[in-house]
Amino acid sequence: MSVRLFDRQEVFRLVEQDMAQLVEVLPSEPYEQAHLPGALRIGLRELDTRARDWLDPGRPVVVYCADALCDLSPRAAARLRQLGFRQVYDYAPGKADWLAAGLPREGWAADTAFAGDVADHTAPLCTVDQPLDDAVDMLDETGHRFAAVVDAEQVVVGLLDREDAEAGGGGVVGDVLRPGPTTVRADAPLGPLLARMVRSGTEAVPVTDPEGRLIGLLERERLEQAVVRPHTTAG
Repeated sequence: MSVRLFDRQEVFRLVEQDMAQLVEVLPSEPYEQAHLPGALRIGLRELDTRARDWLDPGRPVVVYCADALCDLSPRAAARLRQLGFRQVYDYAPGKADWLAAGLPREGWAADTAFAGDVADHTAPLCTVDQPLDDAVDMLDETGHRFAAVVDAEQVVVGLLDREDAEAGGGGVVGDVLRPGPTTVRADAPLGPLLARMVRSGTEAVPVTDPEGRLIGLLERERLEQAVVRPHTTAG
């Protein structure tokens, strides 16, 4: 029986340390557009003829497909086990989870900038019980208008606007935060995102991973600059 992996950081560790062989079992087009670094593409129907030639049966193999609803990777993992591969892992959340977390990618679309690429990863953070005076000082020091309000696990619970903080008259961040802000994933395309922000009058959005943890803060002005002067990221 293959092991299901749900922790992308474990997959990332295996990739970084070159400990496992990555196999995408999707069709050629989505693979060529974007895939995990170093991943091979072997279709489900090609496993019997290519797996033993392309893969080392003595090393772990991590297979993945589109997302948690796609059944190609568990089927591929099962077949690899039948073909004699003993260390087989199914990255169950799949490529959608990886890209949504803003992790490195390869493929012809790898140089296309997404929200996670242009978000401010150094944006200030605060907590609900932090004194407003301290939050204002932090915003002044960093030159930011917004701060992300997070919990102990870095999960986004709100946004703090400098104007709200300054008008708060003391107290704590929780008194004036903007709860439940709209968030976007790291793989959100820039053009449509900017259009939505303009229509809704949104000035800033947190970019989060699929667990709601903050990746970075994207202010509309920064996004407008990125759309005008396209950003390039390494594949």
